[in-house]
Amino acid sequence: MNLPEQPATFRPPTPSERPWWWQLHDAAGSDARVPEEYSDQRFASQADAESWVGEVWTELAAAGVASVTLHEHDRAVYGPMSLSA
Repeated sequence: MNLPEQPATFRPPTPSERPWWWQLHDAAGSDARVPEEYSDQRFASQADAESWVGEVWTELAAAGVASVTLHEHDRAVYGPMSLSA
């Protein structure tokens, strides 16, 4: 028996549905290790991604993130952008 694909409200969005994401860098420029609530965040639009980082940048900095780079799919849009005040 084949079941229909789950509706979007019941499954996590795919990367194509949320192509925007932040690469989080530590002071050495490597990928920062952060709490799960900040890792692998994906967004439907550039504005959503920028709003999110604007809301949590102090928490990211406290978790050891020195800079961020915004990506759309695999393309770097801009960055690295420093999180220092």
